[in-house]
Amino acid sequence: MNIQAEKLELVRKILDTDNPGILSSIKQIFTSSKKVDFWDSLHKSQKEEILKGIEEVENGETVNYEEFIKNHR
Repeated sequence: MNIQAEKLELVRKILDTDNPGILSSIKQIFTSSKKVDFWDSLHKSQKEEILKGIEEVENGETVNYEEFIKNHR
């Protein structure tokens, strides 16, 4: 079954029900499933490390990948 057919089937089921509990549950699913930005789920120390890395790149403090690999083989 493709996504459009599944949506239509769900719409039919919603229209056919008179159960307020089911409707309330469906509504809650949609209101609670807002997309969460991964940044908000990171720990403070993780955010600090990422920001430090960005700052290092902006300041030109990078190492050539090939050179790095050669030195660590």
